[in-house]
Amino acid sequence: MLQEIFPHQFDRSYPGRPPQPQDLLVCLNGEQILLWDAPQGLTLPTLSQWPDWGGITYGFSIDATAFFLTLQQPEQLPPHWGLYPLHILRNLQPQWLTFGAITGTQLLRWRESRRFCGRCGTPMAEHPTERALRCPQCGLIEYPKISPAIIVAVTHGDQILLAKAAHGSYPHWALIAGFVEVGETFEETVAREVLEEVGLQVCNIRYYKSQPWAFSDTEMIGFYADLAGSPQITLQKSELSQARWFHREEIPPSISDISIGNALIETFRANRHPR
Repeated sequence: MLQEIFPHQFDRSYPGRPPQPQDLLVCLNGEQILLWDAPQGLTLPTLSQWPDWGGITYGFSIDATAFFLTLQQPEQLPPHWGLYPLHILRNLQPQWLTFGAITGTQLLRWRESRRFCGRCGTPMAEHPTERALRCPQCGLIEYPKISPAIIVAVTHGDQILLAKAAHGSYPHWALIAGFVEVGETFEETVAREVLEEVGLQVCNIRYYKSQPWAFSDTEMIGFYADLAGSPQITLQKSELSQARWFHREEIPPSISDISIGNALIETFRANRHPR
């Protein structure tokens, strides 16, 4: 999965160190990221290529490389630089670079949406010792946005339920997923989302593993669940365009191996899922 970058080490310690020329820059412009079209392919620019180190903040490090963040960009992009949609990061290589880049964009979206205090309207300031923003007027502290969400592989014997979203940019077959609501346990969210989106009852809900998924500012909590009752699907058309049961030998080929959804599907395909 995306965050599995061993032997590289993700260091989230904060605050970090001063910038150095070999460090990397994550620059966000709306829903686009600034990338350098290097001879070996698209990559993040280094600080040695950045015209002004003002306006950057430390994010985190991977091994000895620090990732610095900014919402500013040059008025005119230098040659071989360009703004690219965030989904292109799914294919950025090596994987540790992808993980660093998309994690940086998550922190930048949070900073952009928390420029002013939500309680008194004062411009927010850096917290001196934590990865947080603090209001200098009323003291309100805002931490990075992380929204918990479940993703579940619903199984029925040697079949698995796959669906396609009615909206969004991901056109492939995937699993049922949804955000946790106030007052819910993860297991209650699993049962509610499956019932809402495909009209099915589930039982034997069991945890698989979790994944930080910075593309949507979420922490994905993965589960398996067994069908309880009728396998007849009732589609929630506002959320899904299709949903159907697939036998193991019918499951479509994997598109990529970076997501927990793919891990859930492939573990079921190999008949190694927890019972």
